Amino acid sequence: MFCGVYGTVLASGLLAALDEKGGTYTPFSDAAWVLVTAITAALAHGYAHHMSGHRRDPSRRRWRLLAVELWHEWPMVAAALPTVLLLVLAGAFGWQAPGTTAVGLGLNTALLFGWGTALSLRRGSRLLPAVAVGAADAGIGFAIIVANALIK
Repeated sequence: MFCGVYGTVLASGLLAALDEKGGTYTPFSDAAWVLVTAITAALAHGYAHHMSGHRRDPSRRRWRLLAVELWHEWPMVAAALPTVLLLVLAGAFGWQAPGTTAVGLGLNTALLFGWGTALSLRRGSRLLPAVAVGAADAGIGFAIIVANALIK
């Protein structure tokens, strides 16, 4: 869940930042940047986790543990895929940047809400507290939307 939220927020921030007014809109390139950044962030996050718990161990075991840590970061990349797919579709169908960005930010905010709610329910919360957790997660997406509007 942590990586899913992180990946969604990362994709939202990149989507907002890559939409430059007056610049050339390049949705395929933007999709590649979102994907490469998500993969790089996942690798860095997994490596940081590994190094923070790293003990001197000259054996092959340390490499296996690193591989396990890196594998556990796949949800961060998966969470960025809806944004990547949206940008690929925007390029394929000629959608304009402002509309694509608005849809992407709205979609990611809805995903944050859904994941927060679902995880809270899975951990045993009742519906209303779970929806409150989902709303708090969606607040992160809403903050990116507001920042995007203010900055641009």
